[in-house]
Amino acid sequence: MSQTYQPNKRKRAKTHGFLVRAKTPGGKKVTKARRQKGRAKVSIAK
Repeated sequence: MSQTYQPNKRKRAKTHGFLVRAKTPGGKKVTKARRQKGRAKVSIAK
């Protein structure tokens, strides 16, 4: 049996990256909320 998580930088950026977040209203909300909380990383930088 193989492990469930098989990392891939490109796929990670394409699904959780800043540009993807910026495209949708919900994504913008997420970014805003994380900024307000004071997160070191708002999202994955592409």
